[in-house]
Amino acid sequence: MDKYGLIGYPLGHSFSKNYFNEKFENEGIDATYINFEIPTIEDLAEVLDSNPELKGFNVTIPYKEKVISYLDYVSPEANAIGAVNVVRVTHKGDEMVLRGYNSDVIGFTQSIEPFIESFHKKALILGTGGASKAICYGLKSLGLETVFVSRYERPGTLQYDKITPEIIKEYNVIVNCTPVGMYPHVDECPPLPYEAMDSHTLLYDLIYNPDETLFMKKGKEQGATVKNGLEMLLLQAFASWDFWEGKEQL
Repeated sequence: MDKYGLIGYPLGHSFSKNYFNEKFENEGIDATYINFEIPTIEDLAEVLDSNPELKGFNVTIPYKEKVISYLDYVSPEANAIGAVNVVRVTHKGDEMVLRGYNSDVIGFTQSIEPFIESFHKKALILGTGGASKAICYGLKSLGLETVFVSRYERPGTLQYDKITPEIIKEYNVIVNCTPVGMYPHVDECPPLPYEAMDSHTLLYDLIYNPDETLFMKKGKEQGATVKNGLEMLLLQAFASWDFWEGKEQL
């Protein structure tokens, strides 16, 4: 039986595990998907050694960047983003070959593109973690200018307390890549001047639990278009499978 899996730490509720095991069962694929909760990236070697049937795995927080040094090949896209969330495992004789890709950017771009209008030219990306890099790459590929927003003073980032109503009008696409507002903290939202939003504003939240975060709700009240991250998750899962099947070659 082929094996696929997810590496990360900690791994609570995993969308991938449920999604893929259901897919394998429904489509009669002789495979299983396992969560590999590893406290350090160094434990990856043991996962690979003890699971010779492993054909591929997803990578989540906090290893999307750290896994790169373990890979034999990295796709140009994942390389540009600096983060990998899909690894294909193949064998050449006794040698194991690991290829890294990024399906976050595919899932996100396909999901947000139908909502991008001609007046959407600039975007704020809330957060600076691994996912935000893929989001930035995706937005730029759609022709938008981007600025990262951080709680901390970092070069090339804007701080929340500097975001004025004028900035909200100019940067009218806002993508939340932080966990703020995720269940169970549903009464929290990023500190923004929501009152400056209007029907030209597009809010995209990578969170999908709850379906409508407070960030989305407050934008919607001002007439903004809002979307959560569930479709992105599904689309990046489809893309993961294509990478593992070798349909997307380097």
